[in-house]
Amino acid sequence: MKNLRFYSHGKLLITAEYLVLDGAQALALPTKYGQDLTVFPSENGEIYWKSIDVNGDVWMEEHFAISRIFNQEIVETDSDYLKTLLSILRAAHEAKPDFFSKAKGFYIETRLEFPRLWGLGTSSTLINNIAQWVEVDAFWLLDASFGGSGYDIACAQRDTPILYTKTKNGACVVELTFKPKFSEYLYFVYLNQKQSSKAGIAKYREYQGDLKSKQSDINAITEQLLIADTLEKFEELLEQHETVIASVIGMPKVKKMYFDDFDGVVKSLGAWGGDFVLVTSKKNPKAYFKAKGFDTVLAYDEIIL
Repeated sequence: MKNLRFYSHGKLLITAEYLVLDGAQALALPTKYGQDLTVFPSENGEIYWKSIDVNGDVWMEEHFAISRIFNQEIVETDSDYLKTLLSILRAAHEAKPDFFSKAKGFYIETRLEFPRLWGLGTSSTLINNIAQWVEVDAFWLLDASFGGSGYDIACAQRDTPILYTKTKNGACVVELTFKPKFSEYLYFVYLNQKQSSKAGIAKYREYQGDLKSKQSDINAITEQLLIADTLEKFEELLEQHETVIASVIGMPKVKKMYFDDFDGVVKSLGAWGGDFVLVTSKKNPKAYFKAKGFDTVLAYDEIIL
């Protein structure tokens, strides 16, 4: 058997954070950085798994009998990484029982092109790669293992911006041409901490107001962002978006918390309080953010496909 290689793109969610879970339209952008998975066949009845980070260092190394996937064997000393991996593989086995039960063994190596803490989709790119390998539906595999809206899976599979909507009948994905003529003034800044999506979602679920009206507001903002022809209009829409989400999750805007004196817009992305923010600035803002301890400042073209 020959070696097999699979690849998935990372993602950045530009609009509809949290509300995308309940059907709001989301603008999402696949990134130039992703993760690959290479499968080498073996004959020893085991899976040997090695995960390598962007610096070439091994961050996970596990080996286990293939039978553990389909006999649901529980070992208390398993690492959290292995428990997570097994949960994904067991879900894949449910969809394709013969795949692992008839397998003789595998050596598998994954490689990340971005730091794990960046929040660009270490899990979603892994799930999509495993889905490609086992030949099961990636959205189903996400639901059966991690859960979530699925926009990250849609980004993993594409190399163009997308408009994503989660519906009762599954994912609705529209590929877009989205490259604002003022993209040279758009930057992405990493806030030096990986935010817990689960914690953010739990906060969102506490909201007791009218979610339908908030979804309508976000849908309108997203549609207008797609056709905004000036930086000033784009910034105005980002500010409106921040106001809507702040009202839903009861958290202060990230600019007010950290960057009140910044001459430009700062918009949270994904789970508020961590990961990346989108920044607008007509002059290179790297010096400003580095002076505040935020060293990862990426221009639009550095990170977005």
